[in-house]
Amino acid sequence: MPEHRETSEQRETLEGFTESTFSHGGIRHQVFRAGAGPAVILIHEVPGIHPGVLDLGRRLIGRGFTVYLPSMFGRPGGKAGKGIVKSIAKVCISREFAVLANRSSPATGWLRALAAQAHQECGGPGVGAIGMCMTGSFALAMALEPAVLAPVMSQPALPAGLTARKRAAVGLDDDELARVKARTRQGLRLLGLRFSNDRGCPAERFVTLRREFGESFEGIEVDSSPGNPYGIAPTAHCVLTVDLVDTPGHPTKAALERTIEFIDERLRPDTAAAATEEQK
Repeated sequence: MPEHRETSEQRETLEGFTESTFSHGGIRHQVFRAGAGPAVILIHEVPGIHPGVLDLGRRLIGRGFTVYLPSMFGRPGGKAGKGIVKSIAKVCISREFAVLANRSSPATGWLRALAAQAHQECGGPGVGAIGMCMTGSFALAMALEPAVLAPVMSQPALPAGLTARKRAAVGLDDDELARVKARTRQGLRLLGLRFSNDRGCPAERFVTLRREFGESFEGIEVDSSPGNPYGIAPTAHCVLTVDLVDTPGHPTKAALERTIEFIDERLRPDTAAAATEEQK
C-alpha cells in the first residue's frame, strides 16, 4: 500500500479521531476511531471519508457510540466532490471490492473481522454497521458476522444495475443469503434507505430485500419523484450525507433519526425501551 501523506486539511477534518491500521486476510486499511459506547462500523461512500461522512460519525458519537471509520479508498478528510472518478475507478477494477449479483465482495470479510474486533474492544451486545452507496451492500454481508446486530444499507449501489438481474440483486450468494435469513429468524433486523427516484440504487433491490427478509427488513424510501412536496432533486442519492437536509420534519432528517434509533434499539435495548416509556 502506498504511504499515506497526511495534509493539514485532513488533520483538521479528522480531529478527535485516533488512527490505526487493521489487517485481515491479506487486506490492510487505515481505521479512524472516536467515541465511547457500543461500536458502529461506518463505511464511507465515494469518494472517501468526506466531511458529510464525518458529520454522520460525529452524530453517532454524540449519541453514545464508538465509531470506527475504515478508509477503504480515497483520501481521508477530502471534500465530497473531489476524487470521485478516481475512487469509482478503484472500486470498479479492484478485486477487493468486486460485488457480483451472486457473491459478496472480498472486502466484507475484512469488515466482518473488524466488526468482531470492535465488539471485543467495546463490549455491549453487538456492533452496528452502516454502508453507503458503493459500500451499501457491504453492511448486509457483514450480517454474516454474529457480532453485527444492526446492519444499515443506505442507497446500496452494488451490484451495478446494468441488467434486470443485477438491479434486483443484493450481492450475496445462495449460502450467504440463507445464513442471513437464518439470523433474521433468530431476531436480526435490517434497515435500508434510498431515494425513490434513485437509479443508482434500483427499486428492484428493495423488492428483493422485502421478499427475502419479510418483516425483518425495514425499508425507508424517501420521495424524490418530480414535483415531490419537499423539492428533493430527482437525482438525490446520499440519504444520510450529501443530500441530507438537517431540518426537523424533513424526510431525510427523519431517515437519519430512524437510523440512529434503529442502531440504539439493537445495541442498547434497555436504553431504547426507557426512552420509549418516557415519550408515552
